[in-house]
Amino acid sequence: MRPVLYVLSFLAMLGFAFWAYRESYATRHQLKEMTKLQDDIATLRDEIGLQRAEWAYLNRPERLRELAKLNFDRLGLLPMEPEQFGITDEVVYPAPPVLKITGTVDTEGTVLPIAGPITGIVSTSAPNVAAAAANAPQAEQIP
Repeated sequence: MRPVLYVLSFLAMLGFAFWAYRESYATRHQLKEMTKLQDDIATLRDEIGLQRAEWAYLNRPERLRELAKLNFDRLGLLPMEPEQFGITDEVVYPAPPVLKITGTVDTEGTVLPIAGPITGIVSTSAPNVAAAAANAPQAEQIP
């Protein structure tokens, strides 16, 4: 029984050694890839910084003013003035939609007919529902 146990232990040790060897190489590969990605990120950050500096250089107000003067005949650009903007009170907003309820409304087992659109706020409190049910013509009971 002992020799079998020794052989199984030796095979298990070989299996674990093979697994550790593979994991070691996989880890090294991932570390190299991570280093490469970090280098790429650093390069891209440098490029972004360079592009931001170039954008700031190209958008200098004195340079843009000079370009506007040079191309005035072709573009017709004028300086912006406060009178060109509107006042918020002059903005026309759309009217809220009118809710139309037609047909019948079921309130606690009683069907009430509705003749036209309902405007305003409709209360659902118990006294109002009871009063509406009492004033409704020929209310039907739902089985």
